[in-house]
Amino acid sequence: MTGTKSILVIGGSSDIGHATALRYAKEGWRVTLAARDLAAAQRNADDIGTRSGVDTTVQSLDVLQTGQLAGFVAGLSVLPDTVVCVVGELGDQLRAQTDPELATTIMRTNFEAPSLLLEQFAQAFEARGSGTIVGVSSVAGDRGRASNYYYGAAKAGFTQFLSGLRNRLALAGKVRVVTVKPGFVRTKMTAHMKLPAPLTVQPDRVAEDIYRADVTRPRDVIYVARRFWLVMAIICALPETIFKRMRI
Repeated sequence: MTGTKSILVIGGSSDIGHATALRYAKEGWRVTLAARDLAAAQRNADDIGTRSGVDTTVQSLDVLQTGQLAGFVAGLSVLPDTVVCVVGELGDQLRAQTDPELATTIMRTNFEAPSLLLEQFAQAFEARGSGTIVGVSSVAGDRGRASNYYYGAAKAGFTQFLSGLRNRLALAGKVRVVTVKPGFVRTKMTAHMKLPAPLTVQPDRVAEDIYRADVTRPRDVIYVARRFWLVMAIICALPETIFKRMRI
């Protein structure tokens, strides 16, 4: 369909990636899912096609293979109008404290790899003069906590990368960068956790907010669970002498 916009979802096998792709597909956007787990991504693609009537394609991508990222972007048959990166790995904090390999994986998955990939899209969008980059970070990056400081540190780095990228691209035509900070989301990644209901959202809520921030109500930074903005503002304002004695 001539003139139809397109979206590429990095992390298309995830629950948030699935919900986000479906939200755009319902508006008639062409959808491509990129993921390491092709079987899971294909299941999501089939579901999106059934529910929206939009053919959804799947591509193989392992973001940790950073030497292949430039080739992946250059090899796309169509440069998307929007790229959404939902790649993430919560990991196990206690294990990571004694397992450098796991700690490295957590930090690379949440910061290094998605940042390097989005830099490639930034350059391609800049050359074209248009495009939107959406990076899904986390409120965990707002202040380091004992319960998840490897994950939180990586997300903090990703948030700052997106901020710097947004600053660089502000004068580059119509290229936009959106930072998304979900709080607790009910997904496969958090299935083992007891989540506080007032601060927890479903993947389709994240997807709706991403679509709004990109298309209908452009924003630069959004907190998905609105209450989390206040919660994190309070947490970040706590003096270190008090904060370091807390168990959160």
